[in-house]
Amino acid sequence: MKIGVAGTGAVGGYFGALLKKAGNEVTFLARGKRLERMRAEGLTVESEAGNFTVSGTFTEYYGSFQDIDLLLFCVKSIDTTEVAERFAPFLKESCLVMTLQNGVDNEEVLSKIFGRERILSAATYIQAILTETGVVRQIGVPPRLVIGALDTRLSEKVIKLSTLFNTASILTNPSSNILMVKWKKLLWNVTFNPLTALIEAKVGAIFEDKGLHETALNICNEAIAVGRAAGIEIEENFHETIFAQGSLAKEHHPSMLQDKLNGKTLELESICGYIVNKGKVYKIATPVLETIYHLLSYQTRKE
Repeated sequence: MKIGVAGTGAVGGYFGALLKKAGNEVTFLARGKRLERMRAEGLTVESEAGNFTVSGTFTEYYGSFQDIDLLLFCVKSIDTTEVAERFAPFLKESCLVMTLQNGVDNEEVLSKIFGRERILSAATYIQAILTETGVVRQIGVPPRLVIGALDTRLSEKVIKLSTLFNTASILTNPSSNILMVKWKKLLWNVTFNPLTALIEAKVGAIFEDKGLHETALNICNEAIAVGRAAGIEIEENFHETIFAQGSLAKEHHPSMLQDKLNGKTLELESICGYIVNKGKVYKIATPVLETIYHLLSYQTRKE
């Protein structure tokens, strides 16, 4: 299958490399020194399952994606609109677009640009970083995907893609309610991402400090209340699941923490602002999350 990867960072690099290793034709979008390094040395993945390097088409030109059948959309949420609009003139009409991004708002943005009938969504469960030398390093439990479509007419396609991904050693399950799955992943992100970014420490710090643990728990319960008010089927005690998952990722550097340490723009709006604003719509108070959101916003502006 001809596959494109928009955003060859830790997530896009990992899944794209496995798909390439499995024999698919993969085109990677990158730029700057990252692009130069991949063109010269290929794309290397280090994981507990083994290390490998793949070659492929590494490019900064959107026109190089004209023949692909599937675009894995892995850019930061703040860049969704700009990158999607650049792809729009080149992708063939039969090309599907799958977002592997954080949050639950990218699907709406992509639907407006490409059409809802072409959009797939994936909840990504992966602990990975991009090293200074451009290597994708995966740690912890084996990564997995849950994928689904916004349009039920794509159900069979979702099944076929699940098979394709599993064949590439990517543990993948289809879902008939992918937005609920994405919401539950957003709950994990909003619980641990902003707080670790603010204190500049790994997830484990939250479990080692009573005050931080209580703060994260309050954020989680606020977000659950917003999700339930929005009609998402989330159990009131779902915080227990979130913290059980968090306890397995104590050595993880969440994406917002990685971005802050690397001087990159944080995905504040998709992870924090979205829930704060939805809380105002549904009249659900989110005082703890809103405080962390404002503190990070201030830090970002100050820098």
